[in-house]
Amino acid sequence: MANDSLLDRSRTVAGPGYNRWLVPPAALAIHLAIGQAYAFSVFNKPLGALISGDVNKPAPDDWTPTQIGITFSIAIVLLGLSAAIFGKWLERVGPRKAMLASALCFGGGFLIASLGVHLHSIWLVYFGYGFVGGIGLGIGYISPVSTLIKWFPDRKGVATGMAIMGFGGGAMIGSPLANNLMGYFKDSAPQGVAPTFIVMGIVYLLFMQFGVWSIRVPADDWKPAGYVPSTEHNAMITTANVSADNAIKTPQFWLLWVVLLTNVTAGIGVLETASPLIQETFSDGAMGEGRGVTAAAAAGFVGLLSLFNLLGRFFWSSASDKLGRKMTYAIYFGLGILLYALVPTLGHGLQLTLFVVVACVIISMYGGGFATVPAYLSDMFGKYQVGAIHGRLLTAWSTAGVLGPLIVHTLHEHAKEQGLTGAAAYQNVFYTMAGVLVLGLLANLAVRPVKEEYYEKGPVTVEAGGH
Repeated sequence: MANDSLLDRSRTVAGPGYNRWLVPPAALAIHLAIGQAYAFSVFNKPLGALISGDVNKPAPDDWTPTQIGITFSIAIVLLGLSAAIFGKWLERVGPRKAMLASALCFGGGFLIASLGVHLHSIWLVYFGYGFVGGIGLGIGYISPVSTLIKWFPDRKGVATGMAIMGFGGGAMIGSPLANNLMGYFKDSAPQGVAPTFIVMGIVYLLFMQFGVWSIRVPADDWKPAGYVPSTEHNAMITTANVSADNAIKTPQFWLLWVVLLTNVTAGIGVLETASPLIQETFSDGAMGEGRGVTAAAAAGFVGLLSLFNLLGRFFWSSASDKLGRKMTYAIYFGLGILLYALVPTLGHGLQLTLFVVVACVIISMYGGGFATVPAYLSDMFGKYQVGAIHGRLLTAWSTAGVLGPLIVHTLHEHAKEQGLTGAAAYQNVFYTMAGVLVLGLLANLAVRPVKEEYYEKGPVTVEAGGH
């Protein structure tokens, strides 16, 4: 059509002979950028010292850690909500327009937040990074995943792992970038935060343009050369298609919602407590003078967990192509229950090396859960509106983002009130999270193929997915 713009889905359809391996870098460009959200904590202390200028001695007018922490919570809640709201729109307009919207919101959120920092308005920071940036997170999170599943019907787990691995690794770029920028601008602005937000907003906006303009979608009738659908796990893989509106009417959708909710809630139990947990459990008092885990070593532990979060996303989701999604989640939950229950014992026994190994395996499965679920959804509901279905399922992540920290902080504070310290102060957290995983295991075991009454009648096209 004459009025087609470069952003229209029709302008992104790949021609014959297009190399599908050119698509994953475009997806990674988006996820590596928005994955910065995992590194937001690097701003916590600087944002809490904008008035006093001393991160160790905040002034009465400085923002409290609780006020600052709300920013990240808003962003995660909006991630899930925007993914659910805009999922069908994404399927209709295609990934290029969606990725551009994500880039504008995510980069623009930094710019608005920088004004909030300059004016010392926490509400403007909430609106910028939390609300506007959170919308960018949600749209950006689902658009590459939906596209990759369509390009890799023969390797769905590998495809989703490649994209979502980027989200897990975004903090490994975002954290040092923010630290270096704040150090550079420290003499020109309080803690260097406002100009850092401006630079990061512009850098991420530009970086994401690579994904926006290089993304391509396959033609509706495209298949990989020599592709023959596997029958190895065909009982759980549909050849039909279910719309997003019908998907949420199925028990399978809500069972998978519980699966994601429990996996994320339990994983946050480790991520939320990682640094203080290892320092308090393996302190000088427990290990002997000079042998305890220092703050620097704890930071290294957190970095190691981030690495396994990243690697787990690719390893486990790729393995699910061979094992099947249901079996892979059974491993997440079955092995996870044992490991969560083992953590307090290792803490009491001061088994530091084993403690670190177990924590890394736990976090690898936490990351793997995120990367495997889009392929699970595609198996169950087909690729027709998988982006929209995935978006609606991500409300489980939003819920877990609130529920997980609430469980952790409530149980830990109660333990401290009882005078418990070290590993004892955290043991009920891990036992409770093991119980949460039992619920996830039961939900996963209950998943069955979707009934034919929910299938779309007649042929469907991916481009019509938003109507």
